[in-house]
Amino acid sequence: MAGGEIRRRTGGRSARVVAAVHDAVNDIVAQRNPREVTVAEIAERAGVNPTSIYRRWGTLEALVLDVEVARLEVNSPIPDTGTLRGDLLAFAANVAKDITRPGGLAFLQAVIGVREETGPQRIAPLRERGAQIQAMLDRARDRGEPALDQTDVYDYILAPIYVRTLFGVGGLTKARLAAFVERALDSEDHQKRILK
Repeated sequence: MAGGEIRRRTGGRSARVVAAVHDAVNDIVAQRNPREVTVAEIAERAGVNPTSIYRRWGTLEALVLDVEVARLEVNSPIPDTGTLRGDLLAFAANVAKDITRPGGLAFLQAVIGVREETGPQRIAPLRERGAQIQAMLDRARDRGEPALDQTDVYDYILAPIYVRTLFGVGGLTKARLAAFVERALDSEDHQKRILK
């Protein structure tokens, strides 16, 4: 395998194992804190050997991150409303809805867990989600809308949503989410890119 990437077969037994493991993680995380989950428990529920999980994902955190990104792609797809503002508002609403569901902090906890690990395959699902966000921003630029950087989305939209949830502040109303989006659109870096 070149570049430390994990080669994945698209069908057959491998696909069935991935689906069974993902289902097991989703079921367990929905019932309790993801930090209490073990690879042995996931393997038992999925009907696979724990070594299959370690061989494919390496660590529990990498597995949970993979599952969470896959779930986000289904339950919280990157929107395409026809305008950058519309896309960002829909994206913020989806993120807020997702993070406040039972087990919603599993994604953030998994991100924190894999950041301590080495190996590009550990954070590949996170990079994939970042590429999806960038594609949304690229579509806006291609429509002739001002450029927005991926870090603006992280700084002005995702960070306040996650911090408010982590600290139990809440208040993720439609108006507050709209304010986060407006701050991203009005950010100094964004304005500099418009003027170039």
